[in-house]
Amino acid sequence: MVSRRQLLLGAAGLAGGSALAGGGGAIAAEAYKRGFAEAEAAGQIRVAKASLPWSGKHQAGIESPSQAHTKFVALDLKAEITSDDMLRWMLLLTEDIAALAIGEPILADPSPELIVGAANLSVTVGFGPSLFKKLSLEEKMPTGFAEIPSFKIDKLRPEFTGGDVLLHVSADDLQILAHATRALLRDSESFADVRWIQAGFTNAIGTTPPGTTQRNLMGQVDGTDNPEFGSKNFANQVWIEDGPPWAVGGTQLVLRRIRMHLDTWDSLGRPQKEQTIGRYLHNGAPLGGKSEKDPIDLDATNEFGLKVIPEFAHIRRASAKNMDELFFRRPFNYQDVATGANSKPGELESGLLWTAYAKDLSKQYVPVQTRLAEFDLLNTWTTPVGSAVFAIARGVKPGEILAEELFA
Repeated sequence: MVSRRQLLLGAAGLAGGSALAGGGGAIAAEAYKRGFAEAEAAGQIRVAKASLPWSGKHQAGIESPSQAHTKFVALDLKAEITSDDMLRWMLLLTEDIAALAIGEPILADPSPELIVGAANLSVTVGFGPSLFKKLSLEEKMPTGFAEIPSFKIDKLRPEFTGGDVLLHVSADDLQILAHATRALLRDSESFADVRWIQAGFTNAIGTTPPGTTQRNLMGQVDGTDNPEFGSKNFANQVWIEDGPPWAVGGTQLVLRRIRMHLDTWDSLGRPQKEQTIGRYLHNGAPLGGKSEKDPIDLDATNEFGLKVIPEFAHIRRASAKNMDELFFRRPFNYQDVATGANSKPGELESGLLWTAYAKDLSKQYVPVQTRLAEFDLLNTWTTPVGSAVFAIARGVKPGEILAEELFA
């Protein structure tokens, strides 16, 4: 917006030194009001106009704040698809992502009016172990990438599990996200069929201060110990540094759909909830601490000689035993009408679309999840009902094609 000083001086310059006395002041006043109104209107659509870089060393949608809305879409290849077909599909997706990420409709969009901006839209593309097997590309899998083992706490359902290709689409506006997802699927239908779609959400922009740790639907903070974006720790934990060229700069993702049994959880008192998690609910501080970021003291005891953080507490079981067990967590809440054989009519199903990103899931994630499955009181109120892993391709520069080295 033009500054007030520029408007007043400009009007004076047009009509001479006496402009304000001869009508120049009124012109300046109207111009100032118009400029203010335009700035106010721009502020009202600032969410739509916000965007994230779509190109670079890494794909978007990982090392950035979570958007308010997200969709995980898993697809299975059609029977006749070859590596050459995959390359054509990746070309289409690359073009689509480049347009959508800057708030532009894709080529031949039948409803371009629905794309009113980017709203921080990101699209992250990954590939499941089954794709490498179908296309005989096992030698191009990154180190440590494989289906994760089954755990005794799992009650996995096929409609939330597995998949050859992942499109993870997120945005801060639900209409933009919905239209972008349809556009991507329209350009994918010749190559693959949708296996499942899972939708999640976080807090909208403006509801919590920047940097606030998200709370899940149990009320607990989730993701406190994550590495900071742009830090050396983040890079060391997340980004693949050695391996097949298509994956260097990429990562590995595990998606777990975790149903929460909120009816019984809500019947607990606050002390029982805090003992189960190992953190105070009001501020997320570890038991015995004062603030969320305080170190977790697993050896601290109370006046009775008992551990302040119980042996069964979630954060005790989830804490890394060594530097190899660190990774980046990103949770999204979900709430749907419950389905399944034991569901009641109109019953709500709430939970987490819980993701972890690591350069090697077998070393970083699997040992932690194994401990949680063996002995974690939180398992009483949560049940994993979906699970999938995907190798996330590196980012691309303008003129490059997503995952070209994998399929060329």
